Amino acid sequence: MIARIWKGWTRPNDADKYETLFTNDILPRVTQGVSGYIRTDLLKRDDGDEVEFTTIFWFESMDAVKQFAGDHFNQAVVPGEVQQLMTRFEPTVSHYESIL
Repeated sequence: MIARIWKGWTRPNDADKYETLFTNDILPRVTQGVSGYIRTDLLKRDDGDEVEFTTIFWFESMDAVKQFAGDHFNQAVVPGEVQQLMTRFEPTVSHYESIL
């Protein structure tokens, strides 16, 4: 199993907007029809002047990751409406193999 991990930060007053947008619109749209997609974990942490979100997409294999993200699978997939709510975000993602 492969974990695809990405981080982004919002202003505190945009955190709920991002959470709602991600859960209700972005997640269903970007994962629809992706074979080998398992689930997504969305983590949230108050980071002082910002709220940090860590997103972990779980896939069965790197082939499934590539189906989701395309040829440039190490690049973050950050839709424009998400970018508007972020103060900053990681332009790349990290992939980890789950061993336990």
